Amino acid sequence: MSTIQIKASDVAALRARTGAGMGDCKKALEEAGSNIEKAVDYLRTKGMAKADKRADRVASEGQIITWVSADQTLGVMIELNSETDFVSRNDEFVALATNVAHHIAEDTSLDGVVNVTADHDLLNKKWAHDKSQTLGEVVKAAAARTGENVTLRRVARYASTGAVGFYRHHNGKVAVLVEVTGAKGADAITLANTVAEHVAAGVPTVAIAVRKEDVAADLVAREKAIFVEQAKASGKPDAIIEKMVTGRVDKYYSEVTLLEQPWVRDDSKTISQLVKETAGADIRRFARFQMSEG
Repeated sequence: MSTIQIKASDVAALRARTGAGMGDCKKALEEAGSNIEKAVDYLRTKGMAKADKRADRVASEGQIITWVSADQTLGVMIELNSETDFVSRNDEFVALATNVAHHIAEDTSLDGVVNVTADHDLLNKKWAHDKSQTLGEVVKAAAARTGENVTLRRVARYASTGAVGFYRHHNGKVAVLVEVTGAKGADAITLANTVAEHVAAGVPTVAIAVRKEDVAADLVAREKAIFVEQAKASGKPDAIIEKMVTGRVDKYYSEVTLLEQPWVRDDSKTISQLVKETAGADIRRFARFQMSEG
């Protein structure tokens, strides 16, 4: 730990000159022994100079990348954003997004979906491909190189005793991970991939939960309140209104609950019926990323 006392005025001056973050400027001054010129060189070397000045610009394009292990018991999905589609389709940007996915795959502390804020601890972890850098520094370096605001928006990592399926749309704008439990091997993998494709399609609507009891209570309450007001407007008796609301709530569950949805490839069967065709299988969880949504 450095014992050098860094002046706040020097940090402010370095930030004004380079556009790097306050924390990055302080670290640069510590590394440079309070020499501002050397600190500037440090930030330029790390690719941080002028990166943060772009932080207020909207990064609504990018790439969603999926990766699964050979046996599909581990799956990863990440969303890396840029400002323009031109940058997001650049080979270097796609390679970076792919490397971020591999980095997340190696982080055994992660399980589930993580929304990555600007100060998230995930960004402070050592870059799996070069321990001299952090994940956050790598992302900032990409911003410096491209001249755009580049951000890691969210990641998902599923490790399973069953299978992790995936689907990624060809344009990299929508992708899905699905975990199947209770079954293993080729059949479980096929099921997981098939369900992932269904979730990606979003038909009849994008599922928000695997099963009825997983739907957030506040969402149900909100929908129910709307249904009640609509039913009251019909002027029907309370008993009839109650039945109408119950029917609407049941319909809502069937629309947003994955297992109750009709399968996109054969609407004569539900996803629940499809799952039962694989002995012992169940859907534990899924994650769906759509570019800049959610």
